This record gives sequence, structure tokens and C-alpha cells, in this order.
Amino acid sequence: MPIYTGTGDRGDTGLFGNRRVPKDHVRIEAYGTVDELNACLGVVRAESLDAPFDAQVQLLQDLLFEIGADLATEGGRASLPRVTPAIAELERWIDASEALLPQLRTFVLPAGCRLAALLHQARTVARRAERRYWTLVHALAAAPGESQVPEELGIFLNRLSDLLFSWARRANHAAGRGDVPWRRA
Repeated sequence: MPIYTGTGDRGDTGLFGNRRVPKDHVRIEAYGTVDELNACLGVVRAESLDAPFDAQVQLLQDLLFEIGADLATEGGRASLPRVTPAIAELERWIDASEALLPQLRTFVLPAGCRLAALLHQARTVARRAERRYWTLVHALAAAPGESQVPEELGIFLNRLSDLLFSWARRANHAAGRGDVPWRRA
């Protein structure tokens, strides 16, 4: 059976539940950006990561897949039993990562070793996913009768971008490179 269906050849796509919407609908933008973030984390995992770190990143990928499915489903809330405790887990991971790092005293550039650069790239996509999530929230709030998306998904994306920033700093630190400070031109 081919993977192509031709049903989207005119610029629309189906949500879970079969409703058709334009491919540039805010809901498609939201879950599409979560998918892009997941792909960025896949690139991070293509690096030589130690097993515990790789396992953490895979947990994030699994959860992002579920979040994307919820965003692709009107009224989707299946990821909430995992997302809510994951927010606290991300905060623990951030605290643990930050405890290993020197205090941040300046803005830093998304640079350094390859792993840090990839984590910074994932961070920027996480921030965009968060923005697309809030665009969706506001669009649904303005549309009578539309089911809302869970607030916890936005909180998770916010914490995830913070975690990726800390992990990027930690990757540079572990590589003996330190952060790359921003300097006014």
C-alpha cells in the first residue's frame, strides 16, 4: 500500500477525527512545529550521547509525539497523564543540569561544540512550538464552539526550551569549551 493518498493535493489535510482543514491552519502549524522539534531531538540523538542522556532525550521524543497527536485531535487530552508530571521532571532535570554549570553572567550565543549547537537549535524550535501553541490557544478562544487545548502542553514546551538551553550550556562545559558570550559589535 503506498504512503501517498493524494487527499492533500489541494492544500487541505485531515485532523484525527476526519475533519479537513487547510494545511496552514493554526492547529497544523502547532503540531507540525512540535513534529519539527521532535526531529531536531532525533538529530541530537544521532550524536554520541551517553546512555542515560540518550534515554532522557528519547523520553522527550515519545512525549512530544503524544503532544503532537493531542494537538492534531480536536479535544485531544490523551497526553495529559504524562505531561503534567513531566513538567516537574523537566524542572528537576534543569536544576540538576544548572548545578553543574558556572553561573550565567552574560547572554550567550547558540554556538560552541556541535552537540551544544544542536541543542540550541532544538531550543529555538521549542520556542517556536510554544509560540504556535499559544497562537492556537488564542484562535480557539476566539472561535465559539471550538474545543480548547490543555494549558499544560504550553507549560511543558516552555520548560522544555529552558531545559534545552541548560543542556546546551552543559554540553559546552563538558567539552571544555564554555559558553560563547555575546559581545556588542
